Amino acid sequence: MSDLYLIDANSIIHRCFHALPPLTTPLGRPSQALYGIANILLKIIAADKPRYAAALFDRPEPTFRKAISAEYKANRPKAPDELVSQIIAAHDIFPAFGIPVFELPGYEADDLIAEFAKRFGGNPSADGSPTGEVRAVILTGDLDTLQLVKDGKIVVRVFRKGISETDLYDEAAVMARYGLRPDQLADYKSFVGDQSDNVKGLPGIGPKTAVALLSKYGTIDGIYAHLKDEPSNLAERLAAGRTALNEARSLVVLSGEVPLPEVPLQDLAVTFDEDQVRDYCAAMGFRSLAARIGAPPKSEAVKTKTKREPKQKPAASQGSMF
Repeated sequence: MSDLYLIDANSIIHRCFHALPPLTTPLGRPSQALYGIANILLKIIAADKPRYAAALFDRPEPTFRKAISAEYKANRPKAPDELVSQIIAAHDIFPAFGIPVFELPGYEADDLIAEFAKRFGGNPSADGSPTGEVRAVILTGDLDTLQLVKDGKIVVRVFRKGISETDLYDEAAVMARYGLRPDQLADYKSFVGDQSDNVKGLPGIGPKTAVALLSKYGTIDGIYAHLKDEPSNLAERLAAGRTALNEARSLVVLSGEVPLPEVPLQDLAVTFDEDQVRDYCAAMGFRSLAARIGAPPKSEAVKTKTKREPKQKPAASQGSMF
């Protein structure tokens, strides 16, 4: 299969910014997040050789979710200037590595990831091979996109320890961790909420009850179709909270219905040019990275482990309750 890497740029920038000590360019500009991204990209390109890739960014404008709830992400502190400047500068680093950048006002990076994953995951690759299908690999620092996982078509690779180790989630791994299918996670999160995004969920319904209900009835609609079969106190709580639950779901679900223009898969082909990347790293003062370009790859690729353990705690992330 041909891998299409869908990179959650803002999430990984945040992770690199907090994981690495302060660094500056020869011009004195903050650069540790950019160094981290360059390091990750070099390892992935050397080890995994993805045929296609895209970097997806959040935009500073309010999203459609803010129109649904003014409280959405209202609890997040203002990003420091040193981080903001590197988010802006990161729009140059991905093209330097031959990876196109996409963003759209009113939508988050996760929405664009969902759109590209559903457009291309499992579809034929652009090389015309009858057996060459595309596997969408979502590279992220959090677990919000696990709801998109679809075996053989869409997997999620999540940083677990700093920026050197990742876990790979397929459908079996999601089920092992949560006891639910990936397509049930948006409903699950609607019940339990997401503190980091200030999504309240449904008061009085915790993870254990949410998993039990979804395991029994499949979906939120299925649960509400069987309220009479549940204890009266639970049924009453669910009936009273339907509006709140619907609002929460509209905030957490990634529908993949984003008004992006048509993008041919071939436009997402990685065009890695060693000289261009070496020049970029040298200009940024990343001498050790520049020296690695063109050298034989060492056994330093980002380590990936397929998740199977249902009870392991999640890594620190930028916006996930999972």
